[in-house]
Amino acid sequence: MQKRKLGKSNLEVSTLGLGCMGMSFSYGPPKDRQEMTALLRAAVEHGVTFFDTAEVYGPFTNEALLGEALAPFRGQVVIATKFGFDLNPNLDPRGMTGAPGLNSRPTHIKQAVDGSLKRLKIETIDLLYQHRVDPNVPIEDVAGAVKELIEQGKVKRFGLSEAGVKTIRRAHAVQPLTALQSEYSLWTRTPEKEVLPALEELGIGLVPYSPLGKGFLTGKMDANTKFDSTDFRSTLPRFTPEALKDNQALVDLLGQIGKRRHATPAQIALAWLLAQKPWIVPIPGTTKLNRLEENIGSVAVELTPDDLLDIERAASKITVHGARYPEKLEQMTGR
Repeated sequence: MQKRKLGKSNLEVSTLGLGCMGMSFSYGPPKDRQEMTALLRAAVEHGVTFFDTAEVYGPFTNEALLGEALAPFRGQVVIATKFGFDLNPNLDPRGMTGAPGLNSRPTHIKQAVDGSLKRLKIETIDLLYQHRVDPNVPIEDVAGAVKELIEQGKVKRFGLSEAGVKTIRRAHAVQPLTALQSEYSLWTRTPEKEVLPALEELGIGLVPYSPLGKGFLTGKMDANTKFDSTDFRSTLPRFTPEALKDNQALVDLLGQIGKRRHATPAQIALAWLLAQKPWIVPIPGTTKLNRLEENIGSVAVELTPDDLLDIERAASKITVHGARYPEKLEQMTGR
């Protein structure tokens, strides 16, 4: 596995990380804990050193899973987690459809970090993200609280998730950001217009979540795909049968390039992301070993300038149908 540095920080991680949310949350019922422990350890054996979780995943159970599974590898792995929600036992198991309230008040951040440290069984959080920007708390106060936690040794680095450029700049001025986590893939290219240039200017890395379009870009779905009621995707406009059918052209494109490069659609989608910037580290999630190995295989896929041009030309003619989130959740992004 190759390594990359997130922006100008000295944080070096595996070129591909592992998004762990689906092991406990959002994509149907929680998976078997022993199986997920084995998968997490297999990821380390395959060279993955960057793992992504959050207190809201479960809530809490995903952090506890990583804390136990990765305990033998302390010092070898980087664990990123997130704060920013008011959590309660009645949280909708499909994910954030029940929309727990945002809470980034400094006192709450400090409580959240203490809880995460216990569940993750670590003394310091490698990378701490604000999960969503809280419009009721100035970002300077959020960055200031994290700065204090860094000074106390409880946190090493600060990041934001789904933040807009103005917020990124304001936060970075108080406590330098190591990374921004946002959705970015061939079917969600929103960051390209303003966010990517700002990150490059400031020396901040990008960690794309859902780099495979929540599974769609693997080519394993079509208009007949059915989602369990506990699957977050059952609530997303982009995953209606009509939208899945209309968006198939994107998967067909990945398949065509894949045949040329002897790679799967998923591998081409990830290789395309890796080719955009050297400071981009995608975190595809999976609960299956064969998918983990397939994703890791993307690191060896080198797309030529002609490949990238062909993808760009074809993708520019494809209109993606369906919003990525319901309106209430979409409003939490880009602030």
